[in-house]
Amino acid sequence: MSSNTTVHNIRADFPILQKTIHGHPLVYLDNAATTQKPQCVLDALNQYYSGMNANIHRGVHQLSTIATQAFENARASVQKFINAKHAKECIFVRGATEAINLVAASFGGKFVNSGDEILISAMEHHSNIVPWQMLCQTKGAHLKIIPMNKQGELNLETIGQLFNKKTKLLAITHASNALGTRNPLSEIIQSAHAHHVPVLVDGAQSAPHLKIDVQALDCDFFTFSSHKTYGPTGVGVLYGKTHLLEAMPPYQGGGEMILQVNFEKSTYNEIPFKFEAGTPAIAEVIAFGNALEYLERLGWDFITKHEKTLLQDATEKLSAFPGLKIIGTAKEKVGVISFTLDGVHPHDIGSILDQFGIAIRTGHHCAMPIMNFFNVPATARASFGIYNTIDDIDKLISGLHEVRRIFPSSALRAPSPVKQEKEK
Repeated sequence: MSSNTTVHNIRADFPILQKTIHGHPLVYLDNAATTQKPQCVLDALNQYYSGMNANIHRGVHQLSTIATQAFENARASVQKFINAKHAKECIFVRGATEAINLVAASFGGKFVNSGDEILISAMEHHSNIVPWQMLCQTKGAHLKIIPMNKQGELNLETIGQLFNKKTKLLAITHASNALGTRNPLSEIIQSAHAHHVPVLVDGAQSAPHLKIDVQALDCDFFTFSSHKTYGPTGVGVLYGKTHLLEAMPPYQGGGEMILQVNFEKSTYNEIPFKFEAGTPAIAEVIAFGNALEYLERLGWDFITKHEKTLLQDATEKLSAFPGLKIIGTAKEKVGVISFTLDGVHPHDIGSILDQFGIAIRTGHHCAMPIMNFFNVPATARASFGIYNTIDDIDKLISGLHEVRRIFPSSALRAPSPVKQEKEK
């Protein structure tokens, strides 16, 4: 990173941040849902379609050769970004959701049998719950849950007790999208491996915030999405250890994933192509590579320090706001804060803030079991990225004061005067 890099410089790289919403400058605090895109990503999309548009891997003409090289360069960028041992261990999919479904269908389809168990945690996104439920229903297997406490932290003492000879996989989030909790993966993975259980990590919320090293973590699978990591939508990554990917059957059939086809039998391509059937999102993958390189140029020391400052500042100011309760107070968090406000539905909070140009997320955040655990129907969620500032947080607080003005807290309302009955 250049010594001259500042948040002001970073914001200048994101054209959408110049936009106004309802006459107010955009304050974008919905990064856990999707991040905005720097100019280098937008340029890559345009450059592909205007200068190298061709299908990849199967053409010998120049455009196809150029596009193929750019596509595989993006795979190399992914390998570097997560420190995978081999580029072939990085498979392009449509997002973290499809990556998890791929493992459930392929690994689960081959290695999970009736009576077996899949272990997940109580803080998972629906994408890391539903595919395993579907697998268990199909196979006659069982889903077991690692519990959490009221701070939104997993009960690590129980994890070792949940493994047994029937446990075929642990699928766990690195960081909760609804609570911000950052789980101690190294400790959890070591415990799983001690019981010979492979581990899938949902890294959709960690990859934008933390330096990822899959070799140091020793996870068996790792998934993340482009659009939450400053890249385009419709692209994600499944990392898997070579021996596991080679042992797994294809997820989909079609072009690219085959070596030879006849009407009697087909033979499949080597990894990663075995899992990349059909024409991929070529432009988006290339632009995704640019997004990852952009983050690498900023440097993880800068990113983590800046986002830690934002999280601390926002936590202090929101904690002091009358009638506001933060949902999820784990000691280790990424830049996500969910909260409720006394007497106001989260959807009303979001709608009023939008009138002041402030974008947050409201609802159950595809984490309904978490909402049930905390006995709330929904929360408001502010989530931070590399371009956010302390001023953004101050505007959020000002916006919440407007929410409170419109919806006074029952605890703060003046008591209504008692009406005296007229004497008859």
